[in-house]
Amino acid sequence: MQIDTAAYQRVLGDELRSLRKQRGWTRKELNRRLQSEISLQTLATYELGTRQCSVVRLVEICVALGVPAHQVLARVHDRVFGDAPAGHLSVDLAAVVADTRPQLLPLRRWAQGRLNQLTPGQAAEVHLDLPALEYMAQLCRLSTVDLIRILRELDKNRPG
Repeated sequence: MQIDTAAYQRVLGDELRSLRKQRGWTRKELNRRLQSEISLQTLATYELGTRQCSVVRLVEICVALGVPAHQVLARVHDRVFGDAPAGHLSVDLAAVVADTRPQLLPLRRWAQGRLNQLTPGQAAEVHLDLPALEYMAQLCRLSTVDLIRILRELDKNRPG
């Protein structure tokens, strides 16, 4: 199995940013809760996934956030490796179109357009990679983590 280190770092950063934002903290507030001193720029590069975070630093950040590091890594691992192909998420276009959440309106429009392009008998499922999911999350004004959670929920509720 090949590890896409850039994708892994981006997903880890997205998880850390999402946890910080769930607490309503700025980077400065998180930084004050850390055991050791790091610059706000370094913290930002971890969240953006442009800089590798050491295991010790990751544990320190997770302790400050009140979340066990192994849980964060498990979510990252699931996001990166949980769907075939690695780093991709299977999306049922029909389930997206049928969902009524207002924040998914841009995604519903896209999914309907894709459904309209299908030939009879063609599967109504697409695989989205992380950059596509990140872009769609921005369109829906959701975090990437939240969008993936919603799409996985739709997939679990699919009949069959």
